[in-house]
Amino acid sequence: MSTTITRWWLLRHAPVPCPHGRIHGQLDVACDTSETEAFDQLVQRLPINPALVESGLIRCRQTAGGLEAAGLLLGPPQIEPELMEQNFGHWQGRSWMELEAAKEPGLTEFWRDPAGTAPPQGESFAAMIGRVGGAMTRLTPVLGGRDVLAIVHAGTVRAALALALGLEPAQALRFAVQPLSLTRLDATPEGWRVECVNLTPY
Repeated sequence: MSTTITRWWLLRHAPVPCPHGRIHGQLDVACDTSETEAFDQLVQRLPINPALVESGLIRCRQTAGGLEAAGLLLGPPQIEPELMEQNFGHWQGRSWMELEAAKEPGLTEFWRDPAGTAPPQGESFAAMIGRVGGAMTRLTPVLGGRDVLAIVHAGTVRAALALALGLEPAQALRFAVQPLSLTRLDATPEGWRVECVNLTPY
């Protein structure tokens, strides 16, 4: 029996400056990588020369740049769009307050079942779990035995935890996932093992 263990280091990207609390989803917005001390702390915790996987959005690329500036050796990234944040469709770029004030159609239904309801022209969190789970299941044997640094999004991390723990979508939404936090999931021959969740730099 194989004893190969693939270690997934899931890192949420650096914070996105947004005083109005807008829904970013899959919008390609920049992040703030000025907290150099946080990146220094992360480099001390991350493995040397991991396989780098990114969602393809600029905030993940910038976060990788912050790690490299802090001294982490990283090769070219493998871009995996299936690891992107949840697609909030027509609601992206707007705030929840704006949607409430405009009495946005579908919002009441969404809050009744935020895991199972898709925003207009978007996807549900339940669908996102299938997308992220499929990508991780596909990539794990390809990257077998490696340390994999996946720079991704809060929703991606929650979806990965749903996969690893066999959670219902609504349960996975309860996880807090802070910017620049680490979640470590190991794919073992016996199944997924959770090493840490939402470990922040300080």
